[in-house]
Amino acid sequence: MTDAPVPGTVNATHAAGAEPDAVGAATVPDTAADPPGTRVADASADRSAPGTRVADVDATAPGAGGLVVDSGRIGAHLAGFAALSEGGPGCTRLAYSRLEREAHAVFAAHMGALGLAVGTDEAGNTVAELAGTGEGGAVGTGSHLDTVPQGGGFDGIVGVVAAMEVAEVVVRQGVPHRRPWRFVAFAAEEGARFGQACNGSRMAAGLTGAADLAGFTDRDGVTMAAAMAAAGLRPDRVDRARWRPEDWFAFVELHIEQGEVLRSQGLGIGVVDVISGSTRLRVRVEGRATHSGGTPMHLRRDALVTAAECVVLGDRLARDPQHRGVRVTVGRLGVEPGSITTVPGAVEFFVDIRDVDPVRQRATATALARDFDALARSHGVGLSTEVVADTSPVLLPGWVADHARDACAALGSAYRVLPSGASHDAQQINHVVPTGLLFVPSDDGLSHVPEEFTPTDQIAAGVRVLLETLRRLDGADR
Repeated sequence: MTDAPVPGTVNATHAAGAEPDAVGAATVPDTAADPPGTRVADASADRSAPGTRVADVDATAPGAGGLVVDSGRIGAHLAGFAALSEGGPGCTRLAYSRLEREAHAVFAAHMGALGLAVGTDEAGNTVAELAGTGEGGAVGTGSHLDTVPQGGGFDGIVGVVAAMEVAEVVVRQGVPHRRPWRFVAFAAEEGARFGQACNGSRMAAGLTGAADLAGFTDRDGVTMAAAMAAAGLRPDRVDRARWRPEDWFAFVELHIEQGEVLRSQGLGIGVVDVISGSTRLRVRVEGRATHSGGTPMHLRRDALVTAAECVVLGDRLARDPQHRGVRVTVGRLGVEPGSITTVPGAVEFFVDIRDVDPVRQRATATALARDFDALARSHGVGLSTEVVADTSPVLLPGWVADHARDACAALGSAYRVLPSGASHDAQQINHVVPTGLLFVPSDDGLSHVPEEFTPTDQIAAGVRVLLETLRRLDGADR
């Protein structure tokens, strides 16, 4: 089962040609319209080392049943992972890189020391299992350990650290459970390197297979298959990494919000009901490179001028009333030959289109490809548009969210239901196992930047809700 088209060149009349999934029209209000509220985090917090800061908090605040979540351990794990980074600002630990595998090894070692059975599948996902006392499908939690270039130390990592802390609490404090509990560090969630996001979880869900991997390349021309092989994985066997629905009961991911809704409203927990879809386009404009001084303006075929107008067009379309809730972003643009004194002959840029409405998501992609083509024709340059990744929005099962809301009520944690504008591993594995998604606040709403930060006390509060949700799912029957 897959909701992604095979990457390939498309023309302007069918730029997003995939059929939408059975997800209804956007019924979730655009949270950007929410009124601003009180700032939650301490604005005086030290920002000298993004990704490694730990707030001064009570490290032994109990949750339901007197269980103790240790904020000190959470902060130490976050700092340890933040240290596994390339040089430069923030944290850089790219998908299927040596550093990502080192981070997975840290996760595996921690879980193994707790006595869990640990293994890594063919996709690079690391799974630790704590056996249950009874029968039935497993409950699970986890997230990812890779980052975008010069990103923060919290996106994804908070969910993995939460899994590590939950496992520690369950083992050390003897939490009874009848189902197996599984803790997962997914591989290659970020799409920054290969264009497609959530790769490890997509392989676990059967949405990406071995035959697809050669079609994804990074900016250096390295295919995903080659990167996986260089990391010691077996890309030819990733189909074996697919999860079986009968092995699972439910999965809940904890993640930073990557927005300002919770913070602005003074809330500590978000319970997600729908996750936005994403269509990503690679656009290449072909003009003519000539001398910047010797070529009069009326004789130029400047690829960058056309590309710039395309970028503005996408921004304008996403802001019109008919596209309220759509997000259109151009985050990467390359100019050739890249000389100060040469009229740009070619430009390649990538467009990310996100929406909770699958019909509008694909219609927006189609409209952009059509309008880009018209712009190129008007300037006398060539243009091609290619779909490099496409994921539908996902409406998460209400019964899993009900357990999360009940957990919040039991702990006295204020929360709100909200959509997720970002893609997550939860979105992919929901195809296999009923999945929930919890948010904790993001300081200033910042993410994918070195300044990304969530105070450790807020993460610990999220871990308590996650633990209580898993306990309730452990004792539940559908």
